[in-house]
Amino acid sequence: MIMASTKAFYSFFKTLFLFFSLVLHKRLRSPSSSLHRKVSSLKFRRFSSLACNRSDELLNQTIVFDVEGTLLRSSSLFPYFMLVAFEAGGLLRALVLLLFYPFICFMISEEMGLNLMVMVCFLGIKREKCRVGRAVLPKFFLEDVGLEGFEVVMRFGRKVGISCLPTVMVDGFLRDYLQVDCVVGRELKVFHGYCVGLMEEKNLINGEVLEVLENQTKMGCDVVALQKLNNKCHEHPKLFSYCKKENVYMVSETEKRNWHELPKVQYPQPLIFHDGRLAFRPTPLATLAVIIWVPFGVFLAIFRALIALLLPYNMMIPILSFSGMRFQTSPNPIISSATSKQDPNVKGLLYVCNHRTLLDPLYLSAAIRKPLTAVTYSLSRVSEVLAPIRTIRLTRDRDEDAKMMKKLLSEGDLVVCPEGTTCREPYLLRFSPLFAEMSDEIAPVAMHVQVTMFYGTTAGGLKCLDPLFFLMNPSPIYHVQFLEKVSRSSTCHDDAKSRFDVANHIQKELGQVLGFECTKLTRKDKYLILAGNEGNASSSPKHKIT
Repeated sequence: MIMASTKAFYSFFKTLFLFFSLVLHKRLRSPSSSLHRKVSSLKFRRFSSLACNRSDELLNQTIVFDVEGTLLRSSSLFPYFMLVAFEAGGLLRALVLLLFYPFICFMISEEMGLNLMVMVCFLGIKREKCRVGRAVLPKFFLEDVGLEGFEVVMRFGRKVGISCLPTVMVDGFLRDYLQVDCVVGRELKVFHGYCVGLMEEKNLINGEVLEVLENQTKMGCDVVALQKLNNKCHEHPKLFSYCKKENVYMVSETEKRNWHELPKVQYPQPLIFHDGRLAFRPTPLATLAVIIWVPFGVFLAIFRALIALLLPYNMMIPILSFSGMRFQTSPNPIISSATSKQDPNVKGLLYVCNHRTLLDPLYLSAAIRKPLTAVTYSLSRVSEVLAPIRTIRLTRDRDEDAKMMKKLLSEGDLVVCPEGTTCREPYLLRFSPLFAEMSDEIAPVAMHVQVTMFYGTTAGGLKCLDPLFFLMNPSPIYHVQFLEKVSRSSTCHDDAKSRFDVANHIQKELGQVLGFECTKLTRKDKYLILAGNEGNASSSPKHKIT
């Protein structure tokens, strides 16, 4: 343990020594320069010749490709480290990284700049809690993938991705969304479960990678290398030894600048769930603008919250609109409640809406200018106290919840979100069928929200801050669209339909209106992917999950 700690501090001081050598002597030799010259001396062909090859023979071959140099369009790694700094470390760590950005730009060695960003972002972060690579980064990586590079990589049967980034940042993106077989990245150094902000000096090539390449060569199949031209960040002569000289292809910066964005319909694995607060790509200028905005945003969010809590609807809506909040609703909202013939005790109208943020019931209530009662599976105590409408928690016991919902409907209108959790992307999660048995007076409501800075939902963060982050957006837009009431023949009235058929029918109707795709995924699936738990309060005692 002492030796590991000593080695970590030695690497840290070695990095500082290289930095001051750059400042004092204005020159620094890249540690991989000799390897770069060796690879550059190989006979290679241009990327364009490989892109034109559409032969089915590539399905039997393996490609070894540089992730940052040949797959991503952007040449800057700063936004990805900023996401790690903000989501895993908070606003203060993000500010520190932004202040170091000028030093990173003026460093001659890419390796030094990379080490500095790793130090700022990961120092003191608990290794097992760092889920940013799987929950947050894949969305931004996918938006940065070049269509041309993607098409070439996906033609090969086996794919080995090489990255100069820490493995924890790229492994989830490459394996889960691009179906890459093996990932070769940099490993973070850990002491007592906490990252010390240092990486191993070289990428660790594990036995899985070597086994794949050796099997390919034994079978007589070619191994193709795809590398960025003049890339000095990392070289892998051991991996290139499996490639023939004529199978080394290079991508130039000029070619990358002409690449197109990968359309979402071509994602090998659809992006349905992602976490994190930032709704924009945090480039240096965008990050600076947001940090400047945050003090004003907090004040604006508090002002908006007070207006919503203290003023009636006819005064609240114009003032909130003046503050920048956009609110769009269908011209003829359904506000009348008819007595149900199925159960004479049921007098209220049951509003069924998809779930985008915690504020869905509030916007629905504002659209009809009438207070509603909302039922939720779980709610933070802060949100429950501050909610301007009545909120009732469900017990997750089907019989008890059914009695409670019928009682609430007998007292007035009720709003439910059968998805059970929020979804940011254009997908609808499976609807829980419990609501279908409560009433045959059902009004579906389609909800859609647009934000520019912060998402108002989270799976791994503090749920009580969700409304604050949403209200901090300069100009959030909420769309509320009322659909026609569900016909009695399409409800459970007189056992005309089963509760599952009713739930699926309403999910399909809302999906068609919104242009969203219906899925069978559930709340449990979301939290297993993003937070590593089932989304229950017992599995994550520090956070209240909705």
